[in-house]
Amino acid sequence: MKLIVGEKQSVSTVLSSVLNAKERGKGYYSGNGYIITWCCGHLVELADADVYDEKYKAWKFEDLPIIPGEWQYTAIPDKKDHLKIVTDLMKRSDVDEIINACDAGREGEAIFRLVYNYCKCRKPVKRLWVSSLEESAIINGFKNLRDGTEYDNLGKSAMCRQNADWIIGCNFTRAFTKLYGNGVTLNIGRVITPTLALIVERENQINNFIKEPFYTVELDCGDFKAVSEKIKDKQTAENIRANCNGKTARVVSVNSIKKSVLPPLLYDLTTLQREANRQYGLTAKQTLQIVQELYENKYVSYPRTDSKHLTDDMKSMLPGLIDDVTEFLKMEKVKTPDLSRIIDNEKVSDHHAIIPTHTMTAANLSELTQTEKNILFMIVLRLICSVSENHVFNETTVTVECENHIFTAKGRTIINNGWKSLKGNDSENDEKSLPEIIQGHKFLNVSANTKEGFTSPPKHYTEDTLLSAMENAGDFSDTPDVERSGLGTPATRAEVIERIITSGFIKREEAKQLRPTENGVSLIKILPDVIKSAELTAAWEHKLKKVEKGKLSDADFMAEIAEFTRDIVKSNKTANPEYTGLFSHQNSLNAKFTPVGDCPRCKKTVRDFYNTFRCDDRECGFVINKNDKFFTNAKKELTAKIISEILKNGRAKVNGLYSPQYNRNYDAYVILKDTGGKWVNFEREKKNIK
Repeated sequence: MKLIVGEKQSVSTVLSSVLNAKERGKGYYSGNGYIITWCCGHLVELADADVYDEKYKAWKFEDLPIIPGEWQYTAIPDKKDHLKIVTDLMKRSDVDEIINACDAGREGEAIFRLVYNYCKCRKPVKRLWVSSLEESAIINGFKNLRDGTEYDNLGKSAMCRQNADWIIGCNFTRAFTKLYGNGVTLNIGRVITPTLALIVERENQINNFIKEPFYTVELDCGDFKAVSEKIKDKQTAENIRANCNGKTARVVSVNSIKKSVLPPLLYDLTTLQREANRQYGLTAKQTLQIVQELYENKYVSYPRTDSKHLTDDMKSMLPGLIDDVTEFLKMEKVKTPDLSRIIDNEKVSDHHAIIPTHTMTAANLSELTQTEKNILFMIVLRLICSVSENHVFNETTVTVECENHIFTAKGRTIINNGWKSLKGNDSENDEKSLPEIIQGHKFLNVSANTKEGFTSPPKHYTEDTLLSAMENAGDFSDTPDVERSGLGTPATRAEVIERIITSGFIKREEAKQLRPTENGVSLIKILPDVIKSAELTAAWEHKLKKVEKGKLSDADFMAEIAEFTRDIVKSNKTANPEYTGLFSHQNSLNAKFTPVGDCPRCKKTVRDFYNTFRCDDRECGFVINKNDKFFTNAKKELTAKIISEILKNGRAKVNGLYSPQYNRNYDAYVILKDTGGKWVNFEREKKNIK
């Protein structure tokens, strides 16, 4: 008997259907020689510091650094029952082989190995590695199962990532909270802190920006207008205007250059998240959730990829896929698709770019929400654009002289709109075409006007521009594309942004802006430059890639992290008096946030924070994530009104919850599911609404 361990129940359900193992047990499927279970995401996590020593329950600077010799793990409290199911299945005497079918990437490898090691399982492991949940891809994946040991380096990289995050997060959070916190917990992390530093630095640039005026002189030549260069001095600009107004202007030169804009490459996850934020205002997390659901419904390929290319072995199937998706969406077919730019084995790491699947063309898209349709259409459109003709145009520059002053006008004439003719790909450049102009032509009695403008500060980060900054952090001048990392990975950047918001260090504002809070600015002030260095964190991500490739040992990587932590703790034993009053005491901090009810654990006040509902007493630990999975899966916003009703009455009636299992909406009473763990969750009350 073979035990297959998937990452989520939805994926395991697909596997059970393909493998004809549909008999349902408690927490698993079985049949045809297989048992198929799942991990519900993470089932096991690193233990808290006090598991290593009871004294670590109290935060004391003199106990730092805390660097475990042998790592301890614990079951996630609200998933203990299912973990026992998986453990029992792994120990069954008739199970002689385990198949790791978790998502094919670093995080999926971590999820499986944590459970496998926690269960002390020693049975042989095979690895299923697929980039699509279509039946043909799954069947082919099972025909080509790899030995689990081939992914040992990937597993080591995953363990290094989580262990490094634990060491840095635990030690620096405790150290700087004790030095400066004044009752405010200063959450510090390997990736979240340098990302916050980017946002704070941009805010400082904007606040310190001094707006300066500039001037231009515009000549009205009838059918077009020519403009001078920017002039700093207003009087100089006015003199030029006076000299030229009513005079004769002559065309000095007409230069026309044929230019071509290549089609865009396919989407990797970060690019998809950026464009979804730009076009639809979706957060990175929302886009990831949507595209993950599209993947699990077999509409698109595996989404957590950093590649914009496909592999050579996909060349034969692409023309048929392109024809099918264009026909399905009633779009004009691409006559001679050019596959050369998107096929490149050297630029594909673990997974190829995100593309639609053949399954999508047989789907009933009316079952999708409008947002899901938008993301799916973006992916389809990008595939069609990527193999379409270049956008070709003539760019014309006209130089005009008047009273020994030079003015220019630019315009473009489209020769072949190419890929930009497709809906949703209008040119960003709004230059108009120029009339036919001949060198030497004279314009009599031209009108001249002075215009005032101002220099502009940098713009606040949006999730689009922040994702770009995170992706490009670090020096990658000598690094191949497939080995570049930046801050975090495509799969983790959305979570990083949400964690900084949850910690209260940044906030989302209108116009999709991400701006630091007062505490966020203060946190960056107190920290040494090396902790908030994007370059250092990006270098660590690059080294994690090297561990994954077998080019660096996991022991050497962790030794570097441990030594770095010791150095920071040793050199920051005393607080800088200049910064000791930066953070508000807890009571004054809490006063800024709206109360929503009394804490069911300690009876103190629960407040509506940036991305959480949280008890005033941090030691109590009562925290509700506004992006709680119960509500996100039900496609319902978790509001302060719902929380207030639950805290007051023990339950709240919520209308219009969505059931993925039955694809319909329903009304239900929702209650807290508080197991005393890190997060408080919810569940549907087993009672009919009358």
